[in-house]
Amino acid sequence: MTTLPRPTARLSADEARRIALRAQGFLGAPDRRSGVRGVLRHLGAVQLDTISVLARSHELIPYARLGAVGRRTVEEAYWKEGSRPPHAFEYWSHAACILPVEEWPHFAFRRRAYRARPLWNHELPDGTYDQVIKQLRAEGPLTATELGGAKRTSEWWDWSGTKVAVERALMYGEVVCVERRGWKRVYDLAERAIPAELLHDELDDTECLRRLVRLAGQSLGVGTRADIADYHRLKGEQVDAVIGDSGLVPVTVAGWSKPAWADPAALATAPRGRHRTTLLSPFDSLVWERARTERIFGFTHRLEAYVPKPKRVYGYFAMPVLAGGRLVGRVDPAREGRTLVAKQVTLDGRKAVPAVAQALVEAAGWVECTDVRVERVDAPELREALVLELARAVA
Repeated sequence: MTTLPRPTARLSADEARRIALRAQGFLGAPDRRSGVRGVLRHLGAVQLDTISVLARSHELIPYARLGAVGRRTVEEAYWKEGSRPPHAFEYWSHAACILPVEEWPHFAFRRRAYRARPLWNHELPDGTYDQVIKQLRAEGPLTATELGGAKRTSEWWDWSGTKVAVERALMYGEVVCVERRGWKRVYDLAERAIPAELLHDELDDTECLRRLVRLAGQSLGVGTRADIADYHRLKGEQVDAVIGDSGLVPVTVAGWSKPAWADPAALATAPRGRHRTTLLSPFDSLVWERARTERIFGFTHRLEAYVPKPKRVYGYFAMPVLAGGRLVGRVDPAREGRTLVAKQVTLDGRKAVPAVAQALVEAAGWVECTDVRVERVDAPELREALVLELARAVA
């Protein structure tokens, strides 16, 4: 069996890229038996976002690794089912993320930090917090609307006192989001929703941070201090305090200007197997840190949904295309009825055409579209080639 360099040795840039792909579930046979829950445990965090073009990001992430997993299956895998204990909870990690429920104790450091926070952006009316807790205890899981209203006006930021209270309780860990209903958070008391053996804040900050640094290293395979810190949005000094006894090992990577750390299990065997060809959510953990994406793939990735339309280069929700372990282009998709529309396609040369066509056709089938239409290709001379390849893929 081929082995990679021993700990503290030097990795080539290509070895680091392949280690990262395997760690993120894009190299090798997917673990279909563990399904969506296995993807969540493997990644440690799945980012949520309000934007839905093909599907929401938390659906796109298991799709990219497993293929056409049913969208209802994805939702059922994440959220609490009836009286059964939840498999996951929603909390602040890299951003708003779905996290494996067994990691609840390891976010105690963040819950304590929120409880000690002196200033907040929203004022909390007297008595509202206690009223929300009392209502949840009496009535069970509720949305903010059911608790009394999410907003005071139509402005997205103008939260009602009830919404401020329940979000504060979520940050403190007294309340947990057990599911999303029509994209609204459904809140319940943590004491009722989180398994009793996990419902504690006994771990000190050092133990929490050590665990999250270790998890980040496993999910990344190999990364710099900044990469590891960004995964769960830790501070650099928090990483520094625990990385030495996290179980990760120091390595150097050719072409990387900063020292790196690797999961020793990722170094034990050379990554082998089939590469995924797929569209990636811009919020996928493979690409969510721009500097890392540029360093590993030589690919500049930026979500332009919040960029004024005249200033967009690649499109509103440009999705990177992964093929052969490389990022070979981008597609800005839309849906019109049962047609998947590639509003703008960016290709890394003619060699990328078959992979982009395959990714488009597979994504269309997953979201039950029966046709794919290409509107614009950044290299006009490749448009005809892409259209022909799409016709072959559909046939």
